[in-house]
Amino acid sequence: MVAIPPTRYVKSDDVHIAYQILGEGSLDLLLVPGFVSNVEAIWQMPESAAFLRRLASFCRLILFDKRGTGMSDRSSQIFTLEQRMHDVQAILDEIGSERAALFGASEGGPMSLLYAASYPERTSALILYGSYAKRTWAPDYPIGWKDEQWESFLDNLERNWGTPEGVSLSMWAASIARDQRAAERVTSYLRAAASPGAVVAIMKMNREIDVRHVLPAIRTPTLILHRTAERVSEIAHARYMAQHIPGAKLVELPGEDHVPWVGDQAALINQIQQFLTGMRHTHGPERVLATVLFADIVGSTERAAALGDYSWRELLEAFYAKVREVLHQYRGREINTSGDSFLAAFDGPARTVRCAGAIRDAVRSLGLEVRCGLHTGECELVGNDLAGIAVHIGARVAGLAAPSEVLVSQTVRDLVAGSGLALEARGMHALKGVPDKWRLFRAILD
Repeated sequence: MVAIPPTRYVKSDDVHIAYQILGEGSLDLLLVPGFVSNVEAIWQMPESAAFLRRLASFCRLILFDKRGTGMSDRSSQIFTLEQRMHDVQAILDEIGSERAALFGASEGGPMSLLYAASYPERTSALILYGSYAKRTWAPDYPIGWKDEQWESFLDNLERNWGTPEGVSLSMWAASIARDQRAAERVTSYLRAAASPGAVVAIMKMNREIDVRHVLPAIRTPTLILHRTAERVSEIAHARYMAQHIPGAKLVELPGEDHVPWVGDQAALINQIQQFLTGMRHTHGPERVLATVLFADIVGSTERAAALGDYSWRELLEAFYAKVREVLHQYRGREINTSGDSFLAAFDGPARTVRCAGAIRDAVRSLGLEVRCGLHTGECELVGNDLAGIAVHIGARVAGLAAPSEVLVSQTVRDLVAGSGLALEARGMHALKGVPDKWRLFRAILD
């Protein structure tokens, strides 16, 4: 028997994130848990303890509790995929892990997808189990839950959390639902993992998640595992991801349990071990998922003509300095400047939206007004520069923005679920040189 690893903490922004490390070796595997977890209580269940020890037999296994759950700082606030992604980065930096494989279980999948697309150079492999790219029904996604299913599910969670009825064990862990002792172990674990308020907040964010547009940007070796008869996240979600992630391998396993360590865990772990230990080395990434921000000065031609070349150049330099100052505060990266336009890139869209609002406010002290356009998409890495259709779309969105307006694409809107940002629909627009029409939104930041 391997000793239970000690719990450690790392500070991510202003939140303390609990994590544990078990096992050793050259391969790092970070387990991104489902909607709730507790890194200490999980060892009280023999099924989950055996599952974790088996994983740690062929890698250095990293466990953590997402902010708001388990041993990490608690809150009933909704936390975004972007914040959770940075929590993962903080843990890996703290333990000196340059590259890690991510194992995203259930709700852990969307964040793992976003991380792998945003940080391909730090992601050696991606494993998704019982997961999805979107949970909610849409005309172009009929496999998601409809509103009435969500309302019934959320109401039951809030009223009965911490009981077999509150977590619908027959749905989540069908093979142990009638085993009273096993069922009590699971419900005790869930009570230790999160409060009713936190659980409802988390699931409300899950209701809004849509990372479908991220799937084609995944360049990391990807394994998708799913049990064919489970009902929390139906097999159609796995098949959808497999169809849209380049080169992804889908393995459909028999069984009806959603919880990974319940049921035939050996079949699951064998697939993971074979995938990770048999992987071939891949070259460094040439493409990356990023949110691009264009900030353009309004009325620049008229202003330059009125000021003259020398004074206009001085004003431009002051504008660049203001933007760089704000960019540093929001952890953005300057890509280039071109006359009256400033291009920056970020690894998270919510921070980008807020940075755009801060830039708009900061340059007013110079007597300038800007229009800002944002888009999240796959970009080509050309040295320190970015290129590709995503950059082109960002520029076109900025061109449609009104003075002092922060205009974002549908893609950005889908990724800021739970951020508290208010976005107002601005209709469908044709973007010059870009196929199809695009739905745009105005960020309300006043």
